[in-house]
Amino acid sequence: MLEIREITALETFPVRHPVLRNDKPLKSCAFDGDDLRSTKHFGLYENEELAGVISVFKVQNSAFANDMQFQIRGMAVLETFRKRGFGEQLVRHVETFVSEKSGKLIWFNARQNAVRFYKSLGYEVCGDSFDIPDVGIHLRMFKNMT
Repeated sequence: MLEIREITALETFPVRHPVLRNDKPLKSCAFDGDDLRSTKHFGLYENEELAGVISVFKVQNSAFANDMQFQIRGMAVLETFRKRGFGEQLVRHVETFVSEKSGKLIWFNARQNAVRFYKSLGYEVCGDSFDIPDVGIHLRMFKNMT
């Protein structure tokens, strides 16, 4: 049985760490703003086993004129659960959440190897690629929610 439910920032670490920060200390899984009231974290569980996580932050990016922007961070699915649509379910869950909050735009910095996945969900690239030190090449992506 699959279920997506709200979790704490700390509960994202067992997925964030091996997928996004594997060669870094566990504390690198903590993101600025993780504990703000406006930030939400969601976990996708299969038979009560955490398979994937996603976090959504209410953050304005000056690259976009829209009000009510939200940023996705820390989207990750454990390797043993990949290729089963779990990532798409997590993104769609956040899109519904953002729409319910009257959000106008979702943006994020996508790892280069994830760009095709996000494009398949209707996200567009904005600008050139850039390097996040110790993490890798990223592209800013977005989707208007109106």
